[in-house]
Amino acid sequence: MSATRYTYLGPEGTFTEAALRTLPEAATRELVPMVSVPAALDAVRNGEAAAALVPIENSVEGGVTATLDELASGEPLMIYREVVLPIAFALLVRPGTKISEIKTVTGHPVAQPQVRNWLRAHLPDALWESAASNADGARLVQEGRFDAAFAGEFAAATYGLEPLVTEIHDAENAETRFVLVGRPARPAAPTGADKTSVVLWLREDHPGALLELLQEFAVRGVNLMLIQSRPTGAGIGNYCFAVDAEGHISDRRVGEALMGLKRICPQVRFLGSYPRAGVAKKDVRALRLGTSDAEFMAASDWLARAQDGRA
Repeated sequence: MSATRYTYLGPEGTFTEAALRTLPEAATRELVPMVSVPAALDAVRNGEAAAALVPIENSVEGGVTATLDELASGEPLMIYREVVLPIAFALLVRPGTKISEIKTVTGHPVAQPQVRNWLRAHLPDALWESAASNADGARLVQEGRFDAAFAGEFAAATYGLEPLVTEIHDAENAETRFVLVGRPARPAAPTGADKTSVVLWLREDHPGALLELLQEFAVRGVNLMLIQSRPTGAGIGNYCFAVDAEGHISDRRVGEALMGLKRICPQVRFLGSYPRAGVAKKDVRALRLGTSDAEFMAASDWLARAQDGRA
């Protein structure tokens, strides 16, 4: 395995590359762009790279399905950290292009909902066609296949383009969350401001089946930050659920919730416990009464005493 190589959703000039370069260790790694999320993750699975950075959630569109599906299937991988990057687009064009000359535009499918209103107001007749990534859209403009691309302004120099319009976003404070994924190993020690990610499968479809999963978290005071259903491929109506929860697997409340889920789910895939981006321990909300490690331990001690006739 190459311990010095990190892959990412390429080509050069993507928001994913920009997010990866915010990590301190990126300065000492070989950063290799890949054509897709599956390709970036497969490089980790087959030992060609130590880790991959891929997008997993957008504040406008929600979960990035390509990443969620890849993490739920195939050889298991684990998330080790996350990066949250503010997102604003630039309209990149070949030098000299005027906005009145733009008839075709491109960008990543996740970008379109973030610029839809701007497009409607400024380029209502332009034809949109999706690209593999925003940077790939910029490359296609460079090659003359499209008139303009929505991408990061920083991609302009890489592809010999110029930003005709900058700071384009329909939603203020739009952000994308990226995760650094590697092969399974022992999670890092808890920081007090952590997140745990899992994928859950229902044993059978019946009234209240999803509620039963959620109750395993709720009764232990574990707050959920994301839950998204994804088809399993086994037929209409068969779903698994990607879940992000506050806390670390070593926290008693989180660990017991996962044990409860393992009892009632045919499959639970642990995707990792890792520090939350931009959140310090002092900023984490206070735990509900009865859900701290000390209270779980006190309850366990009481049970042991009861079993010994000392309660």
